[in-house]
Amino acid sequence: MLQYPKDLWIAKLMKARLFLWTVAILGGFYFVTTHAPSTGGAHEQLIRALGAPREQAPAQLPRDMELIDAHAAPGLLPEEQNNIAVYKKALPSVVNITSTIVAFDFFYGAVPEQGQGSGFILDSKGHILTNFHVVSDARTVEVTLYNKHQYKANVLLTDKAHDLALLQIQAPNLQPVTLADSNNLQVGQMVYAIGNPFGLSGTMTRGMISSIRSVRGPMGNLISDAIQTDAAINPGNSGGPLLNSRGEVIGITTMIATGGGADQNAGIGFAIPINTAKAALNDFSRYGKVLRPTLGIRGLPIGPDIAEQVGLPPVPGVLVERTLPGGPAERAGIHGGTQKAYLGNTPIIIGGDLIVAIDGDQVTNDQEIQQIMDGHQAGQSVTVTIFRGRQRMDKKVVLGNAADTSDVQV
Repeated sequence: MLQYPKDLWIAKLMKARLFLWTVAILGGFYFVTTHAPSTGGAHEQLIRALGAPREQAPAQLPRDMELIDAHAAPGLLPEEQNNIAVYKKALPSVVNITSTIVAFDFFYGAVPEQGQGSGFILDSKGHILTNFHVVSDARTVEVTLYNKHQYKANVLLTDKAHDLALLQIQAPNLQPVTLADSNNLQVGQMVYAIGNPFGLSGTMTRGMISSIRSVRGPMGNLISDAIQTDAAINPGNSGGPLLNSRGEVIGITTMIATGGGADQNAGIGFAIPINTAKAALNDFSRYGKVLRPTLGIRGLPIGPDIAEQVGLPPVPGVLVERTLPGGPAERAGIHGGTQKAYLGNTPIIIGGDLIVAIDGDQVTNDQEIQQIMDGHQAGQSVTVTIFRGRQRMDKKVVLGNAADTSDVQV
């Protein structure tokens, strides 16, 4: 197609206009994006779209704002003052215990493993009381004082039946605890626990005595009159002191109830009464070992209905399933069972004597028998009232010394 000079001039003019419009638009956009103030319009939206940080003016407090400061440090409440007093009194006597055992890996290679626990100083000679399960099977035991000084400890006594252990360190300027009497404790009484939970040394928790009951300890041992408390007790507290509101030791924290969950506090903890430890320590100082009195029987608590079904009077008591050969009960003429039977799905042995009282005190379970045993010493005599069939009789039993075992014998 042929173009004339006029057409060529018009085409060039159109191209020039297009070029000028393009330059004007680009110039205006450049001016807006580089010189125009930020008003929340296109400029700010573009910056936000590109991810650039938005500058903000520093915040200013209102001129009329007034802050109220205390004129002096507030005084502590009497309850707070007592908490602090208990902590300051007991803390220097509480120790952290690290026990090292040797485990074996998949290739039967020796691997050292460490456990944590607590304890407390009994005297200036460096005797320390803790739980047996804290130092059980330990190759080495190390004690750390509240001032962070560390000492190697010797294990002098282990009493598995009561879950107790006595250690000794050589250290100067030790501050011993004060031991209270645990016989007259009351539910609702305020208690404090100081120890090393989860490795957090010098931790104090507070609660109250929730109950006094007999329970099975972590070693399977029977703890008579165990102190149940809602004071937070966690792994690492074992062996530490349970204190009264005067900072005196009333028990040794030993285990927690977890309700089937993680191994941590669920509001139910237990402590060994300090009087149980006193009796064990007294035996150790006199005889060089703990003399734990026993009847030498394995018993089964039964109620009146079961008693009547096996040919006994309808009264509660402890059915003697077996006597230890040559033990105190066997020597006194108490008979164990002779016939196998089932109580539900549990196999039992019937045909033995039914113990209903010791020294005139009624007994209906092995916990009550153990409580009576804890009030006696090996070698002493007790009168055991039994039923053999329908015949009631008394047997004089000279108490023996229980082996250092977690077996459920009384």
